[in-house]
Amino acid sequence: MKVAVTGAAGYLGTNLLRLLTERGDEVVAIDRAIPDTPAHPNVTWVTGDVLDPESMRATLTGAEVVYHLVAVITLADKHDLAWRVNTEGVRVVAEAALAVGARRMVHASSIHAFDQYGCGGHIDETASRSTDPTLPVYDRSKWNGEIALRSVIDRGLDAVLCNPTGVFGPLDYSKPLSRINRSLKDAARGRIPAMVGGGFDLVDVRDVAKGLVLAGEHGRTGENYLLGGSMVSMFDLCRLAARHGGSKGPRFTISPKLISGLIPVLAPIGKLLGSDVVSKAALGALVSAPVVDHGKAERELGYQPRPLDETVRDLVAFFADPEDATHSAPASVG
Repeated sequence: MKVAVTGAAGYLGTNLLRLLTERGDEVVAIDRAIPDTPAHPNVTWVTGDVLDPESMRATLTGAEVVYHLVAVITLADKHDLAWRVNTEGVRVVAEAALAVGARRMVHASSIHAFDQYGCGGHIDETASRSTDPTLPVYDRSKWNGEIALRSVIDRGLDAVLCNPTGVFGPLDYSKPLSRINRSLKDAARGRIPAMVGGGFDLVDVRDVAKGLVLAGEHGRTGENYLLGGSMVSMFDLCRLAARHGGSKGPRFTISPKLISGLIPVLAPIGKLLGSDVVSKAALGALVSAPVVDHGKAERELGYQPRPLDETVRDLVAFFADPEDATHSAPASVG
């Protein structure tokens, strides 16, 4: 089967491409720049711009299934490019998929499209959405991207929407690493003496890739599917990484509520230093720590996330030897 993947050179894209090629699919891998990686006989790399309708129609022509992964991830309150890519970019890709006659589109949205701060501690597919204009731009843009996609579904596009939680795990060649993986790499090397308290639902990137494929095969048109993993505190997660790395983990936690109370003072300082680590987006989800129910994906798609310990073990192995982990780590589950 011929499929197209936007954002194919990214973290999730790298893992999805591996899964698709192992299935024997013929993949058109689309990104702004073609990575310097060994050629795969089933992968054709092309440059593409999700804000350019003509570019998307050209790159998606002939694809049966389109996986749309492109997003600008930011913790900022405002970010013009993130807003455009995460909203208008979704619409452009969806309209192109409809125009070229793609059989289905699978959109990788985010748990951030749901209001994690006002959800009452529990999120399923019926939970409140990120409509509050005071929410960080990433949250608002992911929800508005879904609105943009639904406008094209109403015109005849067959598409499903997936909402991964906090994604982590191996095959992360990002520079810099994703935020969670960066923390776990430091923890595995014994470099984190303390960690901010609170927790989050985290999911293996390989399980997200598998969930996207399952959504393409079994998902119902226009439906959202939460792709979650396990709720875990960052303190426990870092200690687990330290244990797998043979190091000492953090010894105490710092209250996220305490730091959140200092955001009005610390955030402007962070901006001057070019950092958005101390922000509502960075700490809000840790404070609210909503329980994510991914039962719908399990029932309707056959989605089954792997144990947390397996992901941390494979991630630490990847840090130690990226090439060996690339060849040995399993690509899919279920």
